[in-house]
Amino acid sequence: MGFFKKLDRASGLIGSMAETLHADLGQGLAEGAINGQDLRNAVMACMGCEGSGDCADWLSAHAAGAEDTPDYCRNRSMLHRLRGV
Repeated sequence: MGFFKKLDRASGLIGSMAETLHADLGQGLAEGAINGQDLRNAVMACMGCEGSGDCADWLSAHAAGAEDTPDYCRNRSMLHRLRGV
């Protein structure tokens, strides 16, 4: 898989994970809870994650929502921080 496809996939996974945890990335950016660099770092962390292949299955199994990310999620702390925004 090429770099841009991996980048697009990771961006989609982060967006889906945020929705599943009821964390609003857009509002977090607007209110300064995260910045553009934080979001870029999150995408890069997701791209390098060994468990990212399992995310689609995890997200499908938690389509109604979830209280926590999978244990392997490298963006867990950022997503939890955004839940309160």
